[in-house]
Amino acid sequence: MDQFKGQPRLPKFVVPKRYDIRLKPDLVAHRFAGSVAVNLDIVAATSFIVLNAAELDVSNDAVSFTNQDSSKVIKPSRVELFENDEILVLEFPEELPIGFGVLSIRFEGILNDRMKGFYRSTYEHNGEKKTMAVTQFEPADARRCFPCWDEPACKATFKITLDVPSELVALSNMPIVEEITDGDLKTVSYQESPIMSTYLVAVVVGLFDYVEDHTSDGVKVRVYCQVGKANQGKFALDVAVKTLELYKGYFATPYSLPKLDMIAIPDFAAGAMENYGLVTYRETALLYDDQHSAAANKQRVATVVAHELAHQWFGNLVTMEWWTHLWLNEGFATWVSYLATDSCFPEWKIWSQFLHESTEGLKLDGLAESHPIEVEINHACEIDEIFDAISYRKGASVIRMLQSYLGAECFQRSLASYIKRHACSNAKTEDLWAALEEGSGEPVNKLMTSWTKQKGYPVVSVKVNDQKLEFNQSQFLSSGAQGEGHWIVPITLCFGSYDVHKSFLLQSKSETHDVKDFLGSTHKGLNCWIKLNVDQAGFYRVKYDELLAARLRYAVEKQLLSASDRFGILDDSFALCMARQESLTSLINLMGSYREEVDYTVLSNLITISLKVQRIAADAVPDLLEYFKQFFINLFQYSAERLGWEPKPGESHVDAMLRGEILTALAMFGHDLTLDEASKRFQAFLENRNTPLLPPDIRKAAYVAVMQRASKSNRSGYESLLKVYKEADLSQEKTRILGSLASSRDPDLILEALNFMLSSEVRSQDAVFGLAVTREGRDVAWAWLKENWEHLIKTYGSGFLITRFVGAVVSPFASFEKAKEVEEFFATHAMPSIARTLRQSLERVNINANWVQSVQNENRLGDAMKELAYRVY
Repeated sequence: MDQFKGQPRLPKFVVPKRYDIRLKPDLVAHRFAGSVAVNLDIVAATSFIVLNAAELDVSNDAVSFTNQDSSKVIKPSRVELFENDEILVLEFPEELPIGFGVLSIRFEGILNDRMKGFYRSTYEHNGEKKTMAVTQFEPADARRCFPCWDEPACKATFKITLDVPSELVALSNMPIVEEITDGDLKTVSYQESPIMSTYLVAVVVGLFDYVEDHTSDGVKVRVYCQVGKANQGKFALDVAVKTLELYKGYFATPYSLPKLDMIAIPDFAAGAMENYGLVTYRETALLYDDQHSAAANKQRVATVVAHELAHQWFGNLVTMEWWTHLWLNEGFATWVSYLATDSCFPEWKIWSQFLHESTEGLKLDGLAESHPIEVEINHACEIDEIFDAISYRKGASVIRMLQSYLGAECFQRSLASYIKRHACSNAKTEDLWAALEEGSGEPVNKLMTSWTKQKGYPVVSVKVNDQKLEFNQSQFLSSGAQGEGHWIVPITLCFGSYDVHKSFLLQSKSETHDVKDFLGSTHKGLNCWIKLNVDQAGFYRVKYDELLAARLRYAVEKQLLSASDRFGILDDSFALCMARQESLTSLINLMGSYREEVDYTVLSNLITISLKVQRIAADAVPDLLEYFKQFFINLFQYSAERLGWEPKPGESHVDAMLRGEILTALAMFGHDLTLDEASKRFQAFLENRNTPLLPPDIRKAAYVAVMQRASKSNRSGYESLLKVYKEADLSQEKTRILGSLASSRDPDLILEALNFMLSSEVRSQDAVFGLAVTREGRDVAWAWLKENWEHLIKTYGSGFLITRFVGAVVSPFASFEKAKEVEEFFATHAMPSIARTLRQSLERVNINANWVQSVQNENRLGDAMKELAYRVY
């Protein structure tokens, strides 16, 4: 039996074809009993059957194998569950004949509270606390519910039967075919599913209301939510119906099941999960309340629904062969969710916000501790850590880069043929490249391998030399170190106008191009601005020489560039400053050019950058901190005056989102007028929760402002916020408050807020929202993390949420001493599932520390800040 231990994959001598599963959850005792009969094809002679199981009780007499031809029943001589490997090994007294047979297993398990496998979630109904049973199997937790071949390539059909209390709603992937009630219990049977992977099987049992609609070809779509909240499901329902129609056309393949249910789960670790035909969501990602949800919440619901429904094709119908190819699922679904949201809500201009995705990908991938898009996975415990900004955001960004290179129509045609070719089967990255190569005639595999097989990305330096442009590529690292990588880079560039553009593939380390070759001899040549990576379609950064950078600064000020290009110039400059390849003085001068910026995405990034620069300044040059704050307050004044506090009739969705972000930023910079106004409006809100003075879009800003002035000795604002939290019914309202509580400047009050995150008042999925402490709270948060480490491991140790605690608390530090201290603590408190996150967080601390030192050595910074802080425009 020991030969099967320590293997990354199950042996291939048995192939599952069909599962007949029966489950009986006990919502009072928090346990479940079950049985499974698996139709197998034994393809090589063996006296062993090895499959996945974890945290299940299987006794020796609960297992048997029946040969299909002879009907002979064989009992195993030994049954062993190896918990470390999460495998169940069955040894039989004789060799099992090649051919078909049925393996039957009875088992019992725990309805756990860890939001994975078959777990329990709590909710209130008529003031009474109730329990529901829910499944979450991706990536590798179906094995906690029933013994199975828990690998994406082991596709089979599933016939599911549930025994549940008769008053409850019981849902699974397929429609119900029969329901038989016997007193307090009912037996619910579902249609057999098409062929699918185990991680997509789903079951939910509880009390729910629903709203319902149909697509034009008769697919029944429902949104289920807690009793009394059905109205909050209408927006998601509408998005789902439109999105299913859109994808049917885009993929040239209809949705493959008779129904689609989407359901809000109160305790849910991820954002949502694309189970075939029964998609589960956090409440914040599915429910929308006209009265109390903000514009940002509405957008979140639309993009998450679009992302999950994309998976019904890309992931469910065509599934990655192994977790190495996870990015195919997640990168693609992220990219196409923007396409769908843009189709439903063109007025949101959502594609410009796609740059947020790219930037998050670029940030993580600028670390030496990043990983390639395609990662070798050797144990199930390693999979959780790659559900990160590389798989989702870099994945989405390289797909966008490729689509922009090949052209939208050719890209769509090739995708449709990829889906048709691999439907009901599994695919690898190379299969997608092959389909795109066939459809376009371009060497897609060669081009894309450099982006998926190696980590990182290039910075392309461009400089003017006589009438020539010199291009150089090297790996960009936020640490400023030299990397080894080399890419095939699709370069696009514009000369003084968007009508004059060129593109070429940069294949070598450096190339020189004569401008006459690009533009012909009549063009005014190099006397205009030049912008590379037009509209930021490529996943790389650009470094300009002094002359080109100055011209771009002018072009930004005069609004000659698209919003995406204004975003890119700022973001690249910030990244180069962090990597100590550009001075902070020069970055600050560039930021001043964005004073009259109106675009939401550009301003949103400008806020993020300003807050980060303020932190670095506070560590590096504390005596200049007030000048920095004044400069940032002035920088956002134009937008603050344009938007005001009151929503304007008929204003755009993005202005509604921007107002909240600008006011939150001004509160963070300690702008007294903003803090005073927020305080007044918050008081009105305490007296009347429906006051028009504090609409949802500006609540977060008011909450942050209230906490900025709260302290241990002046706690009324903090107490009031806790009261609002406890009375709020809407998850979005609760997370808004949790995200504000740690905004105090008083370490003692921050500690109190952190302790509140671990109290029974806060669902364990939501504690991570309260970890964004102010700079004053860094040390107390670190002490708190160490003190509560054992408790955190117990609560979160088996899922990915534990990594969020490490990243949020460790990354903000900016000294080499702190990095050492953190390293020493984790030397004795390590666990494999946080290893990558810890290395990345420590790298970030060292990057910050080096940046602080470099800022301290800038001799022009003081004079520049004093001049800029009080410059009158």
